[in-house]
Amino acid sequence: MSEHEHDIAVIGAGMVGAALALACAAGGWRVAVIEPSTPEQPSDNSEPDLRVSALSAGSEAWLRGLGVWPAMEEMRMAPFQRLAVWEAASGPLASMPGGRLLAQQARTEFNAARLGRDHLGHIVENRVTRWALWERMGQQTGITRFCPASLQALKQTEDGVTLTLEDGETLHVALVVGADGASSVTRRLAGIGTSRTQYRQQAMVINIRHAPPAQAITWQMFTPQGPKAYLPLPEADGSAWGSLVWYDQPETLDELMAMEEDRLLAAIRRTFPLELPDPEAAPARGRFPIAREHAHQYAHGRVVLVGDAAHTINPLAGQGVNLGFQDAAALARCLGTASAQGDPGKAGVLAAYEAERRPRNRLMMDAMDLFYHLFSNTTPPLHLARTLGLGLAGRVPFARERVTRYAMGIDEQLPAPIESLLKRLA
Repeated sequence: MSEHEHDIAVIGAGMVGAALALACAAGGWRVAVIEPSTPEQPSDNSEPDLRVSALSAGSEAWLRGLGVWPAMEEMRMAPFQRLAVWEAASGPLASMPGGRLLAQQARTEFNAARLGRDHLGHIVENRVTRWALWERMGQQTGITRFCPASLQALKQTEDGVTLTLEDGETLHVALVVGADGASSVTRRLAGIGTSRTQYRQQAMVINIRHAPPAQAITWQMFTPQGPKAYLPLPEADGSAWGSLVWYDQPETLDELMAMEEDRLLAAIRRTFPLELPDPEAAPARGRFPIAREHAHQYAHGRVVLVGDAAHTINPLAGQGVNLGFQDAAALARCLGTASAQGDPGKAGVLAAYEAERRPRNRLMMDAMDLFYHLFSNTTPPLHLARTLGLGLAGRVPFARERVTRYAMGIDEQLPAPIESLLKRLA
């Protein structure tokens, strides 16, 4: 055996991998974390980062349990109490008699107060979450961080896995967890294939500075060209900030990315709804393709996948990292059942994890695909049907609140009728 002897190797110390490493160490496992680079320490004086996540109440509870959330609160985050969804009065509906009035009524809003809670979730910069997790790992007994380090090869046997790092060092472990993202090296080395769908639309993220006060709502407006979304960001330098997500065709985003800041601000004012606070500056922008990818299996031998290594999802509802945290929590629970035997790589343990998470992730992926295709369609009957559906959803408190609890991670399952309907439609 190598001088470094561990039970579990977690490949990737992103948000999901680091959280899982902490949970495994808390369960008594000896954990090696392989990470190419140390996370960037956030600065209180810096502008908000482009990469942010909408962390649900369920993710907050998970991170609190790991002892990470207080450190995140000491840095910065933006809670939101309301979430609104509506469709723009455009396309065929706008030309129909009463169409614009109907569209104005087709708005669904979710409110934390209706659930007796202070907030629905938080918008948090990824670097804040990553740094808090990284610091916590350094304090946690049972975790050894190999950084900078990259996985070069793995060889499985019946009893364990030998990992070879890029510098030639070898580790011998009982279980390897691939938490190294959508382009997972672990997944490739383990021989696990994927099914992938590349969407025509892409997404552009723009950070804007706007006049106070800071907003406490996140919203998404559907248009024929793609959704337009606003996420509140923490205040910085006495200014209020927001993150805009602009979905559109690649050619349109090419033009937007090339614009001078004043032209981009003008385009934002023309395209986004009046609900958007007037933007004063747009100092940062970026774009990314949108794809759905699902691993053919989550576990192969003594290798198991979590987070984006196992699945990537259309980001319409911002559920990506929350699904990853749910994966990590489920795997940690399953590994708890293996602690008595002392072998975290037992086939039955990994099969139980996959049986729990694969159907849940598939349902969310199918639901996001349903929204994507439904709201990208300008056929008049479908346009009218979804407008009526949004209006009805806003007026049925029971369904609205149950869906809200599920999206927040408070309830683990949707109401049976809604789940059955989503499965049929998908």
